[in-house]
Amino acid sequence: MADAATPADSLVPPRYLFRFEVDVRYAEPIWSAKEGALLDESYRLPTLADLDDERPLADIRMAWNEKGLAWWVRVAGREQLPWCRESRLEDSDGLQLWIDTRATTNVHRATRFCHRYVFLPRGGGPSAEEPVADQMLINRARENARPIRPRELQVKSKVTESAYELSCAIPAIALGGYDPAGQPRLGFTYALLDRQLGLQTFSLGTGFPYEEDPSCWAQLRLVT
Repeated sequence: MADAATPADSLVPPRYLFRFEVDVRYAEPIWSAKEGALLDESYRLPTLADLDDERPLADIRMAWNEKGLAWWVRVAGREQLPWCRESRLEDSDGLQLWIDTRATTNVHRATRFCHRYVFLPRGGGPSAEEPVADQMLINRARENARPIRPRELQVKSKVTESAYELSCAIPAIALGGYDPAGQPRLGFTYALLDRQLGLQTFSLGTGFPYEEDPSCWAQLRLVT
């Protein structure tokens, strides 16, 4: 009898075989003007890439409340400062987020309830050392989400050559259709890009159109 396929030699990544639903906990307060996202280890998201035998690159935590969503990220083990350019958001080291406030994970083209945001630990300001937060379009979307101004988003970072921490928050006003009481599930994925360490995604990764296809995203359940 042939041995069972391992994640390294399987034609289909194990994550493709499952539909994931992950609980995200409530936090109040969710953000501090001084400290950023106030999230301890109990808010850590599971690393689904473990199923594909991929080494996690970052500790990523998430929380919610009626005012919006927040994340805290730590990337360590680096040998140089992260490469970030405000003029090249998609190519920069940092965190990209995809959020569907209607959790329609059975469609292949984004709706107006689907949002894409990017947060960088540096690359902004006159010295290119300030963190960056911005909205991005989703390719092939049936309808784009409402445009927002970058100042509607919140971002803080601490950067050294060996590691960085990134806090970011998206207020409810920047999430069309966000209604935790009436719609406590979200479609969601992220991509943590790092030119030195690689790529970490939440649900499906390389080889799948997760950047534009909501059916590639997992589902979050907002719990108290």
